[in-house]
Amino acid sequence: MQLNTGMVRRYDEWLIAITLAVVALFLYVVQPYIRADDQQQRISEIRYTSSAASAFSIQSYSEIAAVDWTPVSNPVNLGMQDGVHWFNFSVRRDALLSEEALLEVAYPLLDNIEVSFFTPEQHGPVATLYGGDALSFTEWDIRHPSMLFTIPAGYAQLDVVLKVKTSGAVRLPVRVWNKTEFIEYTSSLSHLMGAFFGFLLAIGVSNFFFFLTTRSATFLLYTAYVISLSLTLATLNGQAFAYLWPQWGWFEQRAVAICANAAIMFAMLFSRSLLEVSSHSRKIDKALKAVAALFGLNIIVSLFLPYAWLIKVFLVMLGLVVIFTLAIGIWLAMRGHTIARYYSFAWSILLVSGLSASLDNLGVFSTSIPSNYLLMLGASVETLLLTFIIAIGYSQQKETAFESSRKALEQEKLSAQAREDLVEIQRQYADEMEYKVQERTLELEIALRELSQANEELERLNSIDSLTGIRNRRHFDKRLLAESRRSRREQTELSLAMIDIDHFKSVNDEYGHAAGDACICHIARLLQSQLRRSSDDVCRYGGEEFGIILPNTDIEGARQVVESMRRMIEQTPVEIDGQVIQLTMSAGVACAVIQREAHELDLLKYADSLLYRAKQNGRNQVVAEIFSGESS
Repeated sequence: MQLNTGMVRRYDEWLIAITLAVVALFLYVVQPYIRADDQQQRISEIRYTSSAASAFSIQSYSEIAAVDWTPVSNPVNLGMQDGVHWFNFSVRRDALLSEEALLEVAYPLLDNIEVSFFTPEQHGPVATLYGGDALSFTEWDIRHPSMLFTIPAGYAQLDVVLKVKTSGAVRLPVRVWNKTEFIEYTSSLSHLMGAFFGFLLAIGVSNFFFFLTTRSATFLLYTAYVISLSLTLATLNGQAFAYLWPQWGWFEQRAVAICANAAIMFAMLFSRSLLEVSSHSRKIDKALKAVAALFGLNIIVSLFLPYAWLIKVFLVMLGLVVIFTLAIGIWLAMRGHTIARYYSFAWSILLVSGLSASLDNLGVFSTSIPSNYLLMLGASVETLLLTFIIAIGYSQQKETAFESSRKALEQEKLSAQAREDLVEIQRQYADEMEYKVQERTLELEIALRELSQANEELERLNSIDSLTGIRNRRHFDKRLLAESRRSRREQTELSLAMIDIDHFKSVNDEYGHAAGDACICHIARLLQSQLRRSSDDVCRYGGEEFGIILPNTDIEGARQVVESMRRMIEQTPVEIDGQVIQLTMSAGVACAVIQREAHELDLLKYADSLLYRAKQNGRNQVVAEIFSGESS
């Protein structure tokens, strides 16, 4: 899809302006939430140790000093590590003077966390609280997207020991809050998160409405991508566990893997649709579908395999897939695909933020901006840019369609002018051409008459069954419709009979299919010989089944006709290659005066059900009834 130079320059300016505006606005809004603040200063130096021994524990204040601690910075980020991790720090005295102080661990993806408060005046812990997504949200000490723990009040000094066990990244952003300032902080943060997820939801819903009105799969795939990305970010920030599945601790431990894999799967499908990859390279198109299928399989695998293994594999796959998709966009952009150029720019934004967040989670390096905010920034910019790109593509499609319509209109005008010129020429040479026109008209009439006769012959041949020489199913359907309309118009009775050769499969099995075909032809001749009126019709309905149409015939008359056929078949065996084959037939006969549209189809079904009743009653018999008018 190519755009003119002026339009490309205008779109370039808009994309750069949108990107800079979103980045600047985002950094300005989240700045109060990412800088080091007084809440972290209320905590003394955090110390760390790990132990694989299940018997290791800290049960008293005196045991804290006996541990070989290693200082770490706050916020703690140890990357992906196994085992049990212990952390220790003291809470400053001025923080303890508050009657209602809170300890925040602002990373809700930890599986298990045990918080114990110790004081020199007491041998055992003052209090022990529990959190983590291995518990249900309702079991947390304070139900908040960030893990909050109530600090015991009234103590001059408190040492805090945190026992952490998780299958993901070991991250521990720790803060101590007074209740009032936390309420003020979380209120503004809730507004920020509400605006962010509301923005993503608005984009998803608007694109879904575009799908409903345009039926374009691109809009639907983009909607699914935005929703999956929103759920991933909501899980990383704790909102999903708090508001969507608070009782599903098991699902919360896998939600990041499930939602993130779904987001990449829909991103791959959306990319191939938006960039029209199949029109450029079938191999690359198949590769994108294969990658989407792989991430779809990962969604199922995420329900069973350990999170620690899954998240490492996912992060590696994510890096490779984002680079692969970015390379496709650059390749298409180099071939003059303008939309791919914009797409590559938007995808590179997510690549930078996603790669930074992945390395931060793996503990390779730490950034001044938390990884969840990096992903929110990348998602905001990329989502907005992709929406703009979709709008560009849709606008270009409309312009292309308009241009095609304009060219078609011009062509139509040229055709109209040519017709007018032709009419003028015909007027000028009317006398000279009159004889030729009449001659050609006569030839055309002759040709049409011959064509009509040929069509009639072809129609007749198409209505003949090639095996038996009687009428076929196609003729039966047309004749049934015609006679039903006559019955409805004249209010006369119409009878239908459905006939089936008894035990025909055994004839095929015992004598062979050639003998079976001979039996079908034999039956067809006998049925045809029993008809006495030209209006009556027997047709081969299919296989060894025949249909008979008896217009203006009551149920008793129809039964007698079909019964005579049954006796004739029973009394006239067929001889094939010196072997005599005894045949019988079963029949269902139904009669009605057609009253409405499709009534004849119900009559046909009823006759067929009577045929099966005859077979169930022992075969070689005729079951005839008047059809009441309701579908069987």
